[in-house]
Amino acid sequence: MDSFVDNEPLEGAVVKGTVVAIEKDLAIIDVGLKTEGRIALKEFGQAGRDGTIKVGSIVEVYVDRVENAAGEAVLSREKARREESWVKLEVMYNNNERVEGTIFNQVKGGFTVDLEGAIAFLPRSQVDIRPIRDIAPLMNVLQPFQILKMDKRRGNIVVSRRAILEESRAEQRSEIVQQLEEGQVVDGVVKNITDYGAFVDLGGIDGLLHVTDIAWRRVNHPSEVLTIGETIKVQIVRINHESHRISLGMKQLQADPWDGIEAKYPIEAKFTGRVTNITDYGAFVELEPGIEGLIHVSEMSWTKKNVHPGKIVSTSQEVEVVVLEVDPDKRRISLGLKQTLQNPWESFAEKFPVGSVIEGEVKNKTEFGLFIGLDGDVDGMVHLSDLDWQKSGEVALEDYNRGDMVSAKVLDVDVEKERISLGIKQLAAGEGTSAGASGSSDAGEAGGIRKGGVVTGTVIEVNDGGIEVRIADSELTAFIRRADLSRDRNDQRPERFSKGEKVDARVTQYDRKTARIQLSIKALEIAEEKEAVAAYGSSDSGASLGDILGAALKGRDEK
Repeated sequence: MDSFVDNEPLEGAVVKGTVVAIEKDLAIIDVGLKTEGRIALKEFGQAGRDGTIKVGSIVEVYVDRVENAAGEAVLSREKARREESWVKLEVMYNNNERVEGTIFNQVKGGFTVDLEGAIAFLPRSQVDIRPIRDIAPLMNVLQPFQILKMDKRRGNIVVSRRAILEESRAEQRSEIVQQLEEGQVVDGVVKNITDYGAFVDLGGIDGLLHVTDIAWRRVNHPSEVLTIGETIKVQIVRINHESHRISLGMKQLQADPWDGIEAKYPIEAKFTGRVTNITDYGAFVELEPGIEGLIHVSEMSWTKKNVHPGKIVSTSQEVEVVVLEVDPDKRRISLGLKQTLQNPWESFAEKFPVGSVIEGEVKNKTEFGLFIGLDGDVDGMVHLSDLDWQKSGEVALEDYNRGDMVSAKVLDVDVEKERISLGIKQLAAGEGTSAGASGSSDAGEAGGIRKGGVVTGTVIEVNDGGIEVRIADSELTAFIRRADLSRDRNDQRPERFSKGEKVDARVTQYDRKTARIQLSIKALEIAEEKEAVAAYGSSDSGASLGDILGAALKGRDEK
């Protein structure tokens, strides 16, 4: 009776008790209360399983209740251990010390760990540096952990095994990195392969072998050259001592094929290569292992301008190319495919000189003329002004449709600009010069039509590109371009002219053979100004340009 009166309340406290009996899986504990309490042997952990707990053993237990409905004391060894462990763990957590525990169960999202009585949660992501499928070898094994978080009010503890491994790994990596030097050649084992390269184990530390450093030639994927588990010889290209990242290279152990590249591949020389890659802007051709050149889309065909390179060449195709440019600093070689073939405009000029008559199909019809398909897959253009002697260009254009077969005369071939000028009306002039060109060549001279001469014409057509005129006293027509309408840019407007209006212009070009004539009002104005300055003024006369031109006009009118 005195013991109950004098002692303080025991509920919620950790006290020492004596094992008075062991019944099956239970230990009967006497802590000095009216009745003993029962605790499952499994709560004693390893001591309960290996038989260390015997009758007479002194153990610490937690008094949950002095007496329950059955009149027994409610005791807990697990809670006692937890209370004891929490105090110890808090000190270690504050000091950032490692703790030891045992993984004993798997739960949703991770595992439970016994930290000497306190139960902690180990997230699955914190088990190892890399995800592991079988965790059985780690179960029930005493091992170190790092406490990440503690909340005593909620009774939560979060631990990490990965932090311990990373720390030890960092120490090991630091030691290995100190022993390595840039430029050093070492052996390594291919550990993992990705799209951008391969990770190589150098004996405790990984280095990255980028796909561009595997070989001098193009490697689309590292698996084309390497296999996991393969031992390779690599050179250390770069070491970052702060992040412990190591860049490796294999091609650095081989001779650079770009050395002396200009001598091996002189400009305009022909070579045969294999197409390795096709893009929207061209195709890459391998001339030798490690040396690739680019055929730009503009250098692939003389005639196919807006075609995807994949429609001209295909991957792995053997092609003959011409070297256009070599840049050893940028490691670039420009190649040409069309240069291996004869220029179709040169071929056309040789086969059909100016004045030749050709026949072709109308491929396209535009507001300024017709495009005729010719030999060699090239096109020639018939301008509006070269369609008909009698009709205006726009009216004559209505007589033609796509697909029509027409004959035309070759007026000009510009190989550099890749242009062929044709004329249909010149065929009529050729058949009867007396009818088409003012009766005869003498009539042309009589009409004053010569290069540098001045003629008068009547406007018969006005469009955005210029005006078309018929030369007086002849059936010849000529087209005056917008830029030739005036020396003043503001007056180079076709709309300021009207049909039936007479204009004077200077003959800038006249081909009697093809009856083709070019006129320019601008050239006439410039010539008249020069004559006026020469006749009525000089640079030091003090006369203004207006005075000079006024005098010139007055003199012309009097004359």
